[in-house]
Amino acid sequence: MRAIEPWVEAPLDAFLRESSARIVLLMTSSGQVVAQHGFTRSLDVMAAAALGAGIIASTAEIARVMSLPTLGNVVHQGAGLSVLLAPFSMPAGTWVALVVFGPETTVGLVQLFCAGLAADLTAAAPQPRPAAPILAEQFEDELNASLRTLFGR
Repeated sequence: MRAIEPWVEAPLDAFLRESSARIVLLMTSSGQVVAQHGFTRSLDVMAAAALGAGIIASTAEIARVMSLPTLGNVVHQGAGLSVLLAPFSMPAGTWVALVVFGPETTVGLVQLFCAGLAADLTAAAPQPRPAAPILAEQFEDELNASLRTLFGR
């Protein structure tokens, strides 16, 4: 398993032990990879992240157009392997778990363990720091610098 953030490792390890998942990819809703397990090539990770983020974004847009609540998880059950895409809220935004699993487990169990993974990750996540307010004297300097850049002066 490879994780970008060290606090992600323990919840992901627990999920892997419990769920019998073969491949897991954790990413932000924009497709930025946070952690992965089971991939052997970086190109596969990038492709899966892009496709997973695109699928979740398109299903959310379909729900919005149809005035429905979000559609939630997306599942493809194959003859041998199945895929679950599960979006969940994190303090810094929405993340997506892409999980590939075999016939040794069920969609329901994997969804249950994904909900536990989301709760464990939320509990382990560092609290986001509020942005420092821009003071009045800094605001004018930053505005002037931005205007000079914008207009080339």
